[in-house]
Amino acid sequence: MSDFSNYLSPGRRGHLIGVGGVSMSSLADLLSGMGLNITGSDMNEGPNLKNLREKGIKIFMGHHAENITDDVEFVVRTAAVHDDNPEIIAAHQKGIPVFERTQAWGAISKDYANALCISGTHGKTTTTSMCTHILMAADKDPTVMIGGTLPLLNAGHRVGHGNTIVMEACEYYNSFLSFHPTVAVILNIEADHLDFFKDLEDVKRSFRAFASRVPDDGYIVANIDDENTMDALRDIDRKIITFGLTSKADVYAENVRYIGANSEFDIMYKGKLFTSVTLHVPGEHNVKNALAATAASICLGVKPNAVMYGLAGFTGAGRRFEFKGKFNGADVYDDYAHHPGELGALLDAVEKLNYKRIVLVFQPHTYTRTAALFDDFVEQLKRPDVLLLAEIFAAREKNTIGISSASLAEKVEGASFFASFPELEAELRRIASPGDIILTVGAGDVYKIGENLVK
Repeated sequence: MSDFSNYLSPGRRGHLIGVGGVSMSSLADLLSGMGLNITGSDMNEGPNLKNLREKGIKIFMGHHAENITDDVEFVVRTAAVHDDNPEIIAAHQKGIPVFERTQAWGAISKDYANALCISGTHGKTTTTSMCTHILMAADKDPTVMIGGTLPLLNAGHRVGHGNTIVMEACEYYNSFLSFHPTVAVILNIEADHLDFFKDLEDVKRSFRAFASRVPDDGYIVANIDDENTMDALRDIDRKIITFGLTSKADVYAENVRYIGANSEFDIMYKGKLFTSVTLHVPGEHNVKNALAATAASICLGVKPNAVMYGLAGFTGAGRRFEFKGKFNGADVYDDYAHHPGELGALLDAVEKLNYKRIVLVFQPHTYTRTAALFDDFVEQLKRPDVLLLAEIFAAREKNTIGISSASLAEKVEGASFFASFPELEAELRRIASPGDIILTVGAGDVYKIGENLVK
């Protein structure tokens, strides 16, 4: 396999399979902006494809061998595109190199003096978004790749002209081991993606390998409050800047005050006041995310005022406690939480907001995760006042283990399982009342239910 870096020059021709996804559409935009001639294909229409077309990028609907024309010099694919894809087969037959998406992003990150890569089981999108706000406030003109939509950018990416790139770094399939971080953030480590990793220790080994990719003059930013993170980094030969809610950390919070959905606190660095911030997203978990973003910014030499103004301007990323509107006097929010730890952090935040009832609509994500973390999900799902369960979102999987959301409903008193969205939506319309908060939660397409309610 040749190095993707060899193709990063104006005039080279590439084709991206699955170009409608957040990361792939961002990659297509960036490569095109660098002067490469890019085409792409996808199975489904969407706003990302519309944006790419408006920028002059040719998009093919459907995956067909003839999309791989003789002048294509390289192909990039998403993890969901396998070797039996007709475009992959055509590329192999023509001797055209095929790269994974993360290999492409990794090669791009090598060209930046500062490569800030944010990893962790939870909080990656929010923390990457916070870092983007701070770096924009600091006039760093960063290039950005986020796994969600950030209102500041009206997109999930940004092509900048500075010497800094900030990227969300996912551990699934060891994807982040293609990156070249100069600052590697580890927010937390929990057992997840157990269809790929053997167990928690295997997950920790992967994060340690990621941190080890930091050069000798780089930094690791680590959550001192997270036992798994600190264990994974034990005796690692790199500079570590810690963050957390305890004064044992290098960067920590003091005088935290929660005011409705906002919080105010002082950020301390090595025992001295660095800056004071107001955060317009709820929950202790977001205080921690802000501390991680601050610690990373300190590693990049960002001044306190940029942190203060950057965080003050952050109001959330798409599908991260995103307000959708009102229905019958109830507030409707959507969130991407799909792991018991994320679900717990979300409910911790919402319980402080003093709603009359918390109505949780939960769509589990993948059969393997639901089965592996079943008891942990049950414990969190007992917490809301009303629990409505949609069927498991399959994503990349087939249900070979015979599990259903109905299995969860049987373990939670008062829970209701609905085999279809229309049935679930009808129940919401029946029970919603003023003073409620309705949460549509999951990494699948459950957000559509809330959007239909508030139309």
